[in-house]
Amino acid sequence: MFSHHHPGSRRAPAASYRDVNASTAIEGATPHKLVSLLFGAVATQIAAARGAIARGDIADKGRAIAQAVRIVEEGLRAPLDLKGGGEIAVNLGDLYQYLVHRLTMANLNTDDAALVECAKLIDVLRDGWDAIADRADAATGRAAA
Repeated sequence: MFSHHHPGSRRAPAASYRDVNASTAIEGATPHKLVSLLFGAVATQIAAARGAIARGDIADKGRAIAQAVRIVEEGLRAPLDLKGGGEIAVNLGDLYQYLVHRLTMANLNTDDAALVECAKLIDVLRDGWDAIADRADAATGRAAA
């Protein structure tokens, strides 16, 4: 039923458990909740990059920042309806592009201050997004997950 963790394996059982938890959170989530989860995932990757910088682990820093950039670009920025979403969508697109730029520069320069800035921006976005959960879910006719 469960695979055994082999000492040479880099994947701990706890990581598999987290993957199952993440999958469970996604299943049945409202579109609004999915965006909130993406914000959380970006914040997690930024925190991982900051930890890697503190440890001097450049490879892990690069992996975490690359994942954060991918989430912002593919999960947050790409789905924006820039034509139908009006000024808010355009402004969010610009903000996401700024985040990608700052994350990229943080990676190139191993710049913890840039990561702190990005983390603060993500926190503000997530807080604002979560504050409108009831209205967003009511508009789509779904209960908050």
